[in-house]
Amino acid sequence: MPRRLSKLVLSAFCSLFAVQAADANVVVVLNSRDATVQLLDQATGADNGTFAVGKEPHHLMATPDNKSLIVASSVGNELIFLDPLSGKVQRRLPDVLDPYQIGFSPDQKYFVATALRLDRVDIYKYENNNLALSHRIPMPRMPSHIAFDAGSTTAFITRQDSDQVSAIDLKSGAIKWTLPVGRLPAGIVMTPDDKYLLVGIMGEDYVDVIDWRTQKSVKHIKTGKGAHNFRAVGDKRHVFVSNRVQNSINIIDQNTLENVGMIPVPGGPDCMELTDDGKTLWVTLRWIKKVAVIDVASRKVLKLIPVGRSPHGVFFANSAPRL
Repeated sequence: MPRRLSKLVLSAFCSLFAVQAADANVVVVLNSRDATVQLLDQATGADNGTFAVGKEPHHLMATPDNKSLIVASSVGNELIFLDPLSGKVQRRLPDVLDPYQIGFSPDQKYFVATALRLDRVDIYKYENNNLALSHRIPMPRMPSHIAFDAGSTTAFITRQDSDQVSAIDLKSGAIKWTLPVGRLPAGIVMTPDDKYLLVGIMGEDYVDVIDWRTQKSVKHIKTGKGAHNFRAVGDKRHVFVSNRVQNSINIIDQNTLENVGMIPVPGGPDCMELTDDGKTLWVTLRWIKKVAVIDVASRKVLKLIPVGRSPHGVFFANSAPRL
């Protein structure tokens, strides 16, 4: 290859790499009340643009192949697929009614969406990036967040306005059991050993620990008022829980089932995302139209970044593992 041509190829490669590296630093924030997606620069916090989506986008997650980021527009009744690196719209899937929270089973065969406003849960079969509705299960009142067992047999759903958790058989769509818990259950996660469900009790100040095989609550982990949502630290042991009323985030040891740390955060902390090095936690603040950037080691807020009204879901591609 001539020297001049090789330099051009190298220059083009470097430019492409620079663009991809820059895209990887895009932070996607859902402004629920503004019905917008906002893109932030992860390094500087700069606003890289906002675009409209369907009403009340609340939650989001990457597809199993990490090639798309799905935004659930609940009142807009659609799923919007974004490029996870750039945040640009790839495609829209209309007529998905009231997708509030969404999740893939660990074996990637099922996609589950809770319809909080319409009081039901929809189970789709997932194959080759296509969704086919399998079961539609009535589930009053206000089915909210989702967790799965490691074997991908069961979806666990918090029923926010019924103060209950239900287990649904993914294959048949049958409700296996329903268990009373504390007031306003919200976020729910499975511990890495597949033994316990952790449930944020938003109407109280604790996380309920459920032995899902015996269908019993075995412990309350005291956190802060408004225990709401979870984000794994990525070490297969610890998990963050946001407390929307207390304005704090706690760290729970999932081996000992103890609260082992607290981070003060203003403005109603909600959804969280963690950088791949585990050093920086990004948190949406529902009440004050901001996103907090937190230094995990010092447990201090580094900066508050202005965003739209009622920011909810947050995502970036270069994130820590979710276990």
